[in-house]
Amino acid sequence: MRVLMIGDIIGQPGRTIVEAMLTRLKTNYQIDLTIANGENAAGGIGITEPVARELFSLGIDVLTMGNHVWDKREIFDFIDREPRIVRPLNYPMNPPGQGSVLFEVKGGPKVGIISLSGRVYMGDLDCPFQAVTAETARLRSETPVIIVDFHAEATSEKVAMGWHLDGKVSVVAGTHTHVQTADERVLPGGTAYITDLGMTGPLNSVIGVKKELVLAKFLTQMPTRFSVASGDMVFSGAVIDIDVTSGRAQTITRVMDFLPG
Repeated sequence: MRVLMIGDIIGQPGRTIVEAMLTRLKTNYQIDLTIANGENAAGGIGITEPVARELFSLGIDVLTMGNHVWDKREIFDFIDREPRIVRPLNYPMNPPGQGSVLFEVKGGPKVGIISLSGRVYMGDLDCPFQAVTAETARLRSETPVIIVDFHAEATSEKVAMGWHLDGKVSVVAGTHTHVQTADERVLPGGTAYITDLGMTGPLNSVIGVKKELVLAKFLTQMPTRFSVASGDMVFSGAVIDIDVTSGRAQTITRVMDFLPG
């Protein structure tokens, strides 16, 4: 089975490049399952029902989320009704939505998909290591193919999660920093790992935001209202081959492509 994972989709530019490129990429790579991080897809923070439905219509099968999951209040009204959106598993007190999903690939296997949030510089959530250990054990009773989107800030926390889950899941892919890393590999236990998938959105920006706004913030330290940049776009992600019998990853390949604005 071949899986395409797409890094954080940023606002309208991110959705535009997904629309322009996804069908071709899925055909060229013969993709069976497409997973994207959608927590920045609506105006740069959060997601709405119309934006989610737009992304599903473009060929994305499942949307994982992160620390901006609740930034659009309307998500509370539809996340329980939309099983293809997966909020971070390790939020305390059982908030709306679900932290994992068992997705049945058409003509293929069931795949467990977990969304997980880090805690270093991220917020006071439940322990992601303990939460994912319990959830992985539950999902492995249904399928050997399990994919984890670890939405975290610290490289060390992401690398640690890769080793924690090596041999227990098929993929640990990091999101959140919006900068694609060049450390993709298959770990000894058969888990494909990459620290960050990167960003799908405006190229000439500071992680998706208009660069002049971010520069003003750094230079003056004054409050600044950020907005999504425009112009040229970048598509970032990774393609992973997985043996569906064992759940072991065979290869992981970074993907990066560009579209003029």
